[in-house]
Amino acid sequence: MRLFVAVDFNGLKGYFSELQSYLPQNVKLMCTKSFHLTLKFLGEVHPDNVNPIINRLKSIKFQSFTVFLHSIGVFPTENYIRVVWVGLEPEDKVSELQKQIDEALIAMFKKEKGSKAHITLARAKSIEDKKQFLNQLKGIKIENKKAEIKDFRLIKSTLTPQGPAYDDLEIFEAIDC
Repeated sequence: MRLFVAVDFNGLKGYFSELQSYLPQNVKLMCTKSFHLTLKFLGEVHPDNVNPIINRLKSIKFQSFTVFLHSIGVFPTENYIRVVWVGLEPEDKVSELQKQIDEALIAMFKKEKGSKAHITLARAKSIEDKKQFLNQLKGIKIENKKAEIKDFRLIKSTLTPQGPAYDDLEIFEAIDC
């Protein structure tokens, strides 16, 4: 099964859907239907390893924290656009949580490389006029919306023709919840 560790951001689904409606329409984009902040992608995992993963993740102790939506951008580069995202800040608490998850799972998975805290809005299939696309993207104003991070989840991702379907396998709450 395909697994990852993430924070659910579907509480802001209405706002993210509104942002998606502002994305340039003259390109081939696949808009995300579910919104999350990926903390660690685990990939294909044998079912026998799910409980050991859950037990390791249960050892993580963190306090809830607040992040704010900040900016809009693309990955991996402006010349090769594959993902449109909304950034979060401050990133330090997110990085700290990612580091704890990495350390808890280091015996089972490779260490995560540094990443930008972001929520994926869309995946790009093809963009013919990148300059025009980026100019339109830069015109989208991101409201400084607040989100409380009170838990993270182990999520199963099932790929379907309509896009990925997500199921929470376990929720790990902050120690102050």
